[in-house]
Amino acid sequence: MTLAAGIDPISMRRSEGPGRRAPASRASRVSVRRLTKSYAVRRRWIDALRRPFSAQRTIVIEALELDVFDSEMFGILGLNGAGKTTLLKMLATLILPDAGTAIIGGHDINTDAHAVRANLAMVTADERSLNWRLSANENMLLFAGLHRMKAKEARPLIADTLATVGLQSAGDKIVGTFSSGMRQRLLLARALLSSPRILLMDEPTRSLDPIAAHDFRRLLRDLADRHGVSIILATHNPDEAFTYCDRVAVLHRGTIAALGRASELAARFGRERYRIWTNNGEHPCFNALVRRGLVQDLTPVEDVDGGFVVECNIGGGEAQGAEVLRRLVESHVAVNRFERVALPLSSLIARIVEAHSTTAATESARA
Repeated sequence: MTLAAGIDPISMRRSEGPGRRAPASRASRVSVRRLTKSYAVRRRWIDALRRPFSAQRTIVIEALELDVFDSEMFGILGLNGAGKTTLLKMLATLILPDAGTAIIGGHDINTDAHAVRANLAMVTADERSLNWRLSANENMLLFAGLHRMKAKEARPLIADTLATVGLQSAGDKIVGTFSSGMRQRLLLARALLSSPRILLMDEPTRSLDPIAAHDFRRLLRDLADRHGVSIILATHNPDEAFTYCDRVAVLHRGTIAALGRASELAARFGRERYRIWTNNGEHPCFNALVRRGLVQDLTPVEDVDGGFVVECNIGGGEAQGAEVLRRLVESHVAVNRFERVALPLSSLIARIVEAHSTTAATESARA
């Protein structure tokens, strides 16, 4: 696997890569419609005796709707407890929804679970689902047997699948001697053995070191681009979602707070951060710009090499940035440099969740 250089998760320069197509041109492989799931809240035994029929329920997924297209790598980004794993388990028909449905490969998860499972495979970060005392080939043969494949027909398929994930020379090695990255690749190979059209990935890089995680993500990207596999990747890592996925849904308390490409989400929710080099960082013009609402979050002035650096947030895109620069020049502020700073992805996610919570609270108050 080769390292990908120059990836900018905010500007999303991924359109230049091979095999990248707009999702609008593809057919939908996964269609989720008002999917809902809740769980009963555990109560003290005395409360259960007093009110046996008043069990409270916690909504984990609420009326969720989304589509995943052919050959698309779709990210589900959210904090722990947002509902990512519950969503994947419903799509995999491991648990039933309370309401709503999902159509996967043309089959309904509520009425045709067997056909749904024939179209997908699920990969988690659970390395213990492998038999560490067996070799990679033996693990794959065991799984092939569960799929009712004969060993004679399974062996060439296993060799091809291990080569796809970069383990062609490790087939006879004991899994207990593998690194975490190799075991995760073997889990992926095991999932690919059934030739699924859809892969459900539940935080697969959680236990990997940065290099192994990068290589594994590039492998997933290659499966989508070159092999036509649709991938749903659940993660709490913003860099992983925005750098490698075609689109991202930000999940917050069981609902979608935002959905789109990283550049779209940044345009909707992000105020751009600017850094200004000047000889007079305490000029009253800066405070005037704050009062007029043209800049926000003005940082304390930093003295750098005899000059000053001021950072601030500017909404309204490049046009408002140009307006701020014009007002500084008109106020005789000596501006040596005026540059935009990339918005940290963690800050972007925090703003999306904050905006979603504010909107939900407003709608609740109106109701």
